[in-house]
Order: sequence, then C-alpha cells, then structure tokens
Amino acid sequence: MIKAREQRMSEPDFYVNKILLRRAFEKAAQAYDEAAVLQREVASRMLERLDYMLIEPQVILDAGAGTGYCALDVAVRYPGVQVIALDIASGMLQQTRSKMKPGNNISYVSSDVEKIALADNSVDLIVSSLTVQWCNDYIKAFTEFKRVLKPGGCLLFTSFGPDALKELRHCWHKVDNDNHVNSFIDMHHVGDALLQAGFKDPVMDAEIITVTYNDVYQIMRDLKTIGAHNVLNGRRHSLTGKKRLQAMVAEYETFRHEGVLPMTYEIVYGHAWEVTDSVSVRFEKK
Repeated sequence: MIKAREQRMSEPDFYVNKILLRRAFEKAAQAYDEAAVLQREVASRMLERLDYMLIEPQVILDAGAGTGYCALDVAVRYPGVQVIALDIASGMLQQTRSKMKPGNNISYVSSDVEKIALADNSVDLIVSSLTVQWCNDYIKAFTEFKRVLKPGGCLLFTSFGPDALKELRHCWHKVDNDNHVNSFIDMHHVGDALLQAGFKDPVMDAEIITVTYNDVYQIMRDLKTIGAHNVLNGRRHSLTGKKRLQAMVAEYETFRHEGVLPMTYEIVYGHAWEVTDSVSVRFEKK
C-alpha cells in the first residue's frame, strides 16, 4: 500500500489517477446513460465510418466499452462475430451485460486500455470511443492496440481534443491556479503517437460539437453523472470554497447566449491499420 501511494505521488500532476478513474466510472455506471447524450452521438458518428470500410472482422474489441453502446452496435452490424467489451470499471460491463439480446456473442474483460488483458494478434477490429483521453501515455495505449490486432486489422477511435470543456477550464483559471478540469492533447500529437506505436498512415480529423445548458450546475452534474469529473493527480484535494464556486459560476455567465450556456467539445477522430510487409491496407469504399 505504501509503495503504491509513493508511486502515485511520483507521477506528474497532469496524469490521470487510475484508481480514482475506476471509482468514478464504477459510481457512474447505473446512471451513465441518462447523461451520456454526447457520448452516444460521438460513438454513432464514429461507427458510421465502418459503412465505408471493406472489412469482415471475426473478433471485435470495444476498448473502453462503457455501458455497451459500441459493443451492441457492432454485434448487430457484423452478425455472428465475437465481440469483446473491455472497460476499466466492472460496473460498466454489468450494464452492458444487462442489455444483451439473444444472438449477441459478447464477452467481458475488466482491464485498463494501457495494459490490455488479451493475447497478441487476437482481434481484427478495435473500436474505442472517448476512452484514450483517459490514458496517461497515448503511445503505450496505441502500442497495446497494435499488439492485440491481427496483421491487417483496423483501429477506429475517438478522443477529446484540447478545446473540449474550454469554457469551464477558462472560468476556473479566472478563480484560482488549481487543476479543476481534465486536459486533452491535440489531433496532431495523437497522430504522432499512432506513428510512434507502429501504425501506418493514420487518418485524423476533428470537429467541434457544442452542447447547451440552462445553468453551470447542470453542466457539473452531467460531468459527474458520466464519471468525467476531474481525476488528475494535481486536482485540488480540499473542498472548493463557496466563494470560489460562486466566482466561477459568475464568470461562466459571461458565455450565456440566447438564454443558454455553451459547453464546447472538440472531438478527434482517427483510424489506422496494423500493416506488416506481407499485408496490404484494405481499400475503403468510394
């Protein structure tokens, strides 16, 4: 226990505390779907890209499966395939299991995507929506994805970019210097991490999605409900004072437009292939 505590203390402040991350998503599992409107929309947009890919996977990994939106989609999209739902929180996997339909061939693995508990060369397709932004080392995570992919296999994923939650981050910075909001890396650095992990010719793009709210407290409730509140090592460890919270709320009000408050999400999309000298990249449909 002491050794583990010392190890966490030695990690940078901007690292995600995986123990807190797991606890947050375990706690959020039952109510997650109520607030995960954006997460479902992003997953849907990612999965639409499969319509243009000439692939016939036999084993699919949903890495960071959450409550199973992607796992259940690909189980229907590719009838008869083996789908592996993997998540750091077992409570999320329980929610996926509760949604299973007759004919679904889904298995469950509780594991961190930075250390995937699967054999080498064991899956044909990895889908991973809004998960890699919780990784402390993108290269390590992508190296794990590449390790479990079969030659010729495909990785399709989404992540948050640096402009995600920018209004909330700006408002807290006006109040104090503590870390209140998780930070995310940009599309180009994500692409570089894919190359360093050994993927060939990754395709990257990004878009901005804006969600509107009636008040700041609704924003914070939704983030907490989906387990996406601050779990950085450098977060403030004491309770946030009432005056600081009120100051942040007042600052956020300066963003109000046409009666609502915006919350910006920068979404990064990527796909890449596990290519060896003996395997060619599969062509996409025109």
